[in-house]
Amino acid sequence: MTKKIVVTGIGASSPLGGTAVESWKALLAGESGIRSLEHDWVAEHNLPVTFAGEAKVRPSEVLERQEVKRLDPSSQFALVSAREAWADAGSPDVDPLRVGVDYSTGIGGLWTLLDAWDTLKEKGPRRVLPMTIPMLMPNAASAAISMSIPSRAYSRTDVSACASSTEAIANAYEHLQAGLADVVIAGGTESVVHPLPIAAFSAMQALSRRNDSPESASRPYDVSRDGFVLGEGAASIVLETEEHALARGARIYAELAGGAVTSDSYHITAPDPEGSAAARAMLGAVEQAGASLTDVLHVNAHATSTPVGDIAEYNALLRVFGDHLPNIAVSATKAATGHLLGGTGALEAIFTILALHERTAPPTINLDVQDPAIPLDVVTAPRDLGSGDLLALSNSFGFGGHNAVVAFRSY
Repeated sequence: MTKKIVVTGIGASSPLGGTAVESWKALLAGESGIRSLEHDWVAEHNLPVTFAGEAKVRPSEVLERQEVKRLDPSSQFALVSAREAWADAGSPDVDPLRVGVDYSTGIGGLWTLLDAWDTLKEKGPRRVLPMTIPMLMPNAASAAISMSIPSRAYSRTDVSACASSTEAIANAYEHLQAGLADVVIAGGTESVVHPLPIAAFSAMQALSRRNDSPESASRPYDVSRDGFVLGEGAASIVLETEEHALARGARIYAELAGGAVTSDSYHITAPDPEGSAAARAMLGAVEQAGASLTDVLHVNAHATSTPVGDIAEYNALLRVFGDHLPNIAVSATKAATGHLLGGTGALEAIFTILALHERTAPPTINLDVQDPAIPLDVVTAPRDLGSGDLLALSNSFGFGGHNAVVAFRSY
């Protein structure tokens, strides 16, 4: 028997705000979280890109001093957002054996790794911190959340590049259906606004170079788009079976109706230009939701603002929805947040959940001249999604050909 899975808590720390609600309000207001970087290392390394979407609130302003010392920034953001989501869900009194964690990252504890390497080179092995390995391992965020909540059903980590946290949410759906837990915290985190990733992504010609206008650099679907903008932060959602949520009187934001994961098997960085595997992921999510394609009225697109990626996603959407595509309100929220890599899918899932909960599609900023090769109905100002049952998709596609899509239904 298929169970209904619902969302009862949300939390986020993003370039737009220190909480999920603050991030959502800033998104609806058309604000940008992209700013010039004010760090000495920008000039020191003569970086070709001098801006990013740094989190608006640093974890050190929220966490205890000892927690900050013992966690990589990626895990710090994860813990901040997970605690917010758990509190938002009413801090449910649940047997830890029935609580699971499905969390993700694209890269992991990069700051810890590179700081330790510098210490080794400059000061020798005796000065490398004993907590280095537990801080840099990709599963550190999931472990920190599991110990904080606590969660003893399971604690798992997805690492699938930019599809990571959407895949984690899809996996949480499966784990709840399988009865592995009654409540799951799912999400993702990333903190790699660091000179090495900036230099490396820039060498790939993947980043926008609008150093003179950071706020307008991320331009999904615009004819002048020239690459994505690196962002950081984390987002978490609390998921549980409807039966469990109703029994404890929880507030329900939306239903997680389904999810699907596929692989391009095409290229390590470039998406399949035909979008066939991305299309299968969308179709799979809709099918698992028990819905028809015409039920989908909103999509939070992956839309990174790269010349090739935006068109590939459009091709996938057209392949799936055909004549129904003009009826779908498409939001590209990376224009405001930048690309949080492993954390981006979870943040955009929250934006999709709130779009359904408040029946308002969020705007896509910086779209001045829409690429005629991508004739989508792009939302450029907050738009009423209307009444009745609503179904929405949140898309994430990552290096390695990873595709993950989740479907949410209004509740």
